[in-house]
Amino acid sequence: MEITEVKVFPVKDNDKLKAYASVVFDNCFVVRDLRIISGTSGLFVAMPSRKRKDGTFRDTAHPLNMETRDKIEKSILESYQQKIASEP
Repeated sequence: MEITEVKVFPVKDNDKLKAYASVVFDNCFVVRDLRIISGTSGLFVAMPSRKRKDGTFRDTAHPLNMETRDKIEKSILESYQQKIASEP
């Protein structure tokens, strides 16, 4: 499975949330609402999630192994860096 498209949507005026992202796999499957978050050890990608009745959050889509997670995160963060570098 290859990442064929990454779209990044920067968020202004928020200390922790830096952007939203969408990822397309093999030109046929999209995952939306990934979030780029500024954490204590730098930027990371949070998977789309939904709030449960008990107040906790649960991912609605997520990779099943670290190799895939790393590949997705690397692609999104590279696209984010390019996007913010090109903005005035």
